[in-house]
Amino acid sequence: MDGEKSQGRSGPGRGPSGALLARAANRVDTWQFPPDRTETPTQAEATRLSSLLVSRGVVSPAEVSAALTAMRGATLSLGQVLLAQRALDEAELLSALAEINRCGIADLAGMPADPGLAHLLPARHSIACEAVIWHRAGSRLVIATSRPDRLDDLRAALPPGTRVITALACRAQITYAQKALYGPELARRAEGRAPEARSCRTWRGDAMGRVAIGMALAGLCLLVAAPIALLVVLFAVALAVFIANCVLKFSAFAQSLRFPTPTEPSPPDSQFLHLPTVSILVPLLREPEIAGALVERLRRLNYPRERLDVILAVEEDDPTTLAALRAGHLPPWMRAIIVPRGHPQTKPRALNYVLNYARGDIVGIYDAEDRPEPDQIARVVQRFAEVPGDVACLQGQLDYYNSRHNWLSRMFTVEYAAWFRVLLPGVQRMGLVVPLGGTTVFLRRNVLEELGAWDAHNVTEDAELGLRLARAGYQTEIVDTTTFEEANAALFPWIRQRSRWLKGYLITWGVAMRRPGMLWRDLGPWRFVGLQVQMFGGVLGFLTAPLLWTFMLKPFGVWHPLDTVLSPLGYGILAVVMITGLVGSIAISIYACRAKHLRHLRPITPLVEPYYLFGTIAAWIGVFELIARPFFWAKTAHGNFGAAQVDEPAPAPPMHIAE
Repeated sequence: MDGEKSQGRSGPGRGPSGALLARAANRVDTWQFPPDRTETPTQAEATRLSSLLVSRGVVSPAEVSAALTAMRGATLSLGQVLLAQRALDEAELLSALAEINRCGIADLAGMPADPGLAHLLPARHSIACEAVIWHRAGSRLVIATSRPDRLDDLRAALPPGTRVITALACRAQITYAQKALYGPELARRAEGRAPEARSCRTWRGDAMGRVAIGMALAGLCLLVAAPIALLVVLFAVALAVFIANCVLKFSAFAQSLRFPTPTEPSPPDSQFLHLPTVSILVPLLREPEIAGALVERLRRLNYPRERLDVILAVEEDDPTTLAALRAGHLPPWMRAIIVPRGHPQTKPRALNYVLNYARGDIVGIYDAEDRPEPDQIARVVQRFAEVPGDVACLQGQLDYYNSRHNWLSRMFTVEYAAWFRVLLPGVQRMGLVVPLGGTTVFLRRNVLEELGAWDAHNVTEDAELGLRLARAGYQTEIVDTTTFEEANAALFPWIRQRSRWLKGYLITWGVAMRRPGMLWRDLGPWRFVGLQVQMFGGVLGFLTAPLLWTFMLKPFGVWHPLDTVLSPLGYGILAVVMITGLVGSIAISIYACRAKHLRHLRPITPLVEPYYLFGTIAAWIGVFELIARPFFWAKTAHGNFGAAQVDEPAPAPPMHIAE
């Protein structure tokens, strides 16, 4: 705690994070803020509060001076900056604010807010002002708030002529009261926030089931009437998909070889005078074992605490995780928000709900088991300051900290290295759609809200959002920073997780292809064709892989359905194509493992191809679920393979707020 407190008020930065933040801050601010988040407390009020706190001996003049410097350009009051910097606790702050504002302190736990008055104050104003209507006292409304500096905004949001009595309350009680008053309304909005035309919530599994039955019956009839012709067509499709996937992978690989380092930024048109506030959303579901490790890892993020807004989204029917977080004593810049019950119970629904509470202009996503590099937020902020405004999303690289756990975790690590260090950067440089990962994604807040945030019903909300960004004309860039995760190192959980991913790819592709003409106009011919290979071709490759495996029997003289159409020369050409694809995939894996901590995996990279056999099982399960339960979210259990362990913290360079 003390180390964290002193870090927030240290002198000039000599580490990489300090330099990044200094460069990011020395810029002209052209970011547009929503009207309800632009107001800052008056200097007079800050002066009264600082004088009282110093006279009480709660804070020192040096701490006040540091807080006044830190709050420039921020939306927090002086008191909240002091809280974030661990200079005082909330009880001391409420006591001082009560004396300054000549009001009492409310106990919302003992006397809950009157739900009959909630309609007088819209939810978004209640959240922005951190206030609720507590009860009525005669002709006046008693407002409980933790932000008395926002009273003018609050009065403007109430019906004209409303007379107000102010009471103070702690932030946690205000948040809990807001859930009771507005939770059901906000939950419904979270479920349908994405535009219906782009959402999969209208997906009908029963209709897909009828289509699948019809296709199966037609295939059965063809198998009886013309079995060889049908098999030849199926093998031709499998080969075409294999070749298309290889062309995409090798093209992306070529781009990564051609541009091994990040490209030079274009002249920036989105820069900022003050460091922006970054909101980090972390959805949790039945994660009590790793809650403590998560908090400790997030503490290491090397970014000014008053500019960091970490929200842990905890489901209402998950009291054990919430209890574990409370036992861990969250720092003031972290808060747990309870997500009300609803359907579907998915990660994107939780993200949509807690987005209402985020106060950042950049919104990032982490998973519960993540261990981001300490300077990651600084790198993201710096990169957003460099790129043009149409770069709305930065995707970090993902890696695994338990790669040595067993064979499966090693293979998973090799796969992730190829995906995030070779293929995704190559796809970005080719100008294709970048399907986002589920974590270490950072977005401009205004663009995220413009697009309707996440599709609550999509089980791969990350890839779907990447497609929607591209359709709206925005760019995604892979940023050179890494988050380490826990590899799923057990076979059946791995298959469940992979089946969800592949099912989500199919749903995303299917929804987009409802109107292929519009998709063509939005993406253009190049990205439209690329998307067919990326999403549909990627899944179809797993589904048809068993057909290609049969070619391994041909050298042993076994009869094959393609004997009627292929000569020995044809089989020779086919063998060259298959071996080229295999060798190319291994080469990509070897190149992807060039980092020092991944080199020990290079000898086993040829085993990645047998590892993908499990992907075929997962793909067929995903197809079944696409029909039977399209919105089912196969929860990945964390903490079984190392996520609950807290690593020794790396020494963080001192921070300097260059403003």
